[in-house]
Amino acid sequence: MKQPIPTNLILGFLGVGKTTAILDLLSQRPEGEVWAVLVNEFGEVGIDGALLEREGAFVREIPGGCMCCVAGLPMQIGLNQLIHKSKPDRLLIEPTGLGHPSQILDTLTSEHYRDVLALGPVICLVDPRRLEDARVRENVQFRDQVAASDILVANKTDVCTAEQIAAFDQWAEALEPARRAVFHTRFGRLAPQWLEGNTDLPQVTTPHAHHHHGQRADAETPVDINEQPWQQVTNQGQGHVSVGWKIHPELRLDENTLMAMAMDDRLARFKAVVHCLEGWRAVNVADGALSVIATEARDMSRVEVIAAGALDAQVLDRQLRAAAGLAD
Repeated sequence: MKQPIPTNLILGFLGVGKTTAILDLLSQRPEGEVWAVLVNEFGEVGIDGALLEREGAFVREIPGGCMCCVAGLPMQIGLNQLIHKSKPDRLLIEPTGLGHPSQILDTLTSEHYRDVLALGPVICLVDPRRLEDARVRENVQFRDQVAASDILVANKTDVCTAEQIAAFDQWAEALEPARRAVFHTRFGRLAPQWLEGNTDLPQVTTPHAHHHHGQRADAETPVDINEQPWQQVTNQGQGHVSVGWKIHPELRLDENTLMAMAMDDRLARFKAVVHCLEGWRAVNVADGALSVIATEARDMSRVEVIAAGALDAQVLDRQLRAAAGLAD
């Protein structure tokens, strides 16, 4: 009988570095092992999945809204297809930073998956700087993610002050019940050993939060990029709005114009994998920090912006079209 698949959730608030952490874990996977990733983004264009595939993992995406809102049939279908296709030695699950994990844990520990998955420690990444904001500490999604975790990891410690790290340690120590372990790291670097844990880890139970599920504004059948080379999609919920684009790879964008758009301080996140005039680029902006790296060619360019409150999708679309040299 095939052994259950070791499975871990990687949690964290918006922009904490979950995808970077999973990329680092994938780069450290034992030779010959097949790893799979089930990823859920708040937006609709699948940028995280496009980045993860470059490390050779089998990736299945559940775009739009928080995964807890689709933790029923859509999540199970995606998970079943991923397991059947990849037959992985390990499964990593990355819910959106705006989601609640309790329903996901209910699904993974249900009778249907009892002999299929071996749920290991739930890892939650935290940016110590964000703890200075009472709105973050009191945010129901953030609190649910922390409560569901077995291991807490302070990420981005390279840009934190000693006082911020000490405040994180004090906050983590006061949590009840206590976490199994607390670590510090930078650049999303996680030790693969943290995924192992003991099979008799105490289960963390959290009440199901009462929250309004996100409404997918563009839940239509996917359109072929060759038939419609410029596609815009939106999503809203959890007090945030996302606008995303799928763009034909032959449309090349001006990198400087794109960077100006990315650094708009009204945006909580900017993510993109795009074909620029100078080549393909992976762009990420979180907490005002910009990262741009060269990457390999993809089947399409993907751009996503997320903000708290309202966004003018038409204005953003004009900005992006200008970067692509397209007239109104």
